[in-house]
Amino acid sequence: MKKFLIILIAFTAVLISCNNYETYGDKKDKERNAISKFIADSSIMVISESQFEQQGNTTNLARNEFVKLSKSGVYLQIVREGCGTMVEDGENVNLVCRFEEFDIMNDTLSLCNNTNTLLYYGKGLAAIPDIMKVSRKSGAYTASFTSGMMYNIYGATVPAGWLVPLPYVKVGRPEANDQECAKVRIIVPHSQGHASASSNVRPFYYVITFMRES
Repeated sequence: MKKFLIILIAFTAVLISCNNYETYGDKKDKERNAISKFIADSSIMVISESQFEQQGNTTNLARNEFVKLSKSGVYLQIVREGCGTMVEDGENVNLVCRFEEFDIMNDTLSLCNNTNTLLYYGKGLAAIPDIMKVSRKSGAYTASFTSGMMYNIYGATVPAGWLVPLPYVKVGRPEANDQECAKVRIIVPHSQGHASASSNVRPFYYVITFMRES
């Protein structure tokens, strides 16, 4: 009888363990649900790539439009196109990046180097911009962080989602009062995120500005 009880307890423990185990598919479902909730709560209007192209690769801010780019799964809103020129094919350039990173699942600001946002949240942190070294070859972009908060927290590898906006924005430095640096908002699924996002199957929302270092 005692041996039977031991076997029964062990079997029950295994069943509980199996019920608590999350598969990769379960985590992806949670991610999709979290992104859908974020989009609904933020009153985002998702447009197709064809509509995005018809609008001249722009998103209507008054309607809070984001385009979902099917190849990457990233949702993109272009807040400001920027000034100067885009990253040219065959060019290597250092970009100065200011950003806010929001953990969609936890609904929290997880990382930031934007002075105004840090002041708003009462964070006593140094707002040092990140420097991202970008290369474009045959239309493809590669990049690495060389310094800054993303570099210190996540390492040199740039999330693939950060490169998605580059074909659509100019990355010059403002030199007049009527010029502004490029600004985008992106929803990045785990497959296009940094190593922590990828390993934990977590989506992140970013607000990023780009401009040339010099």
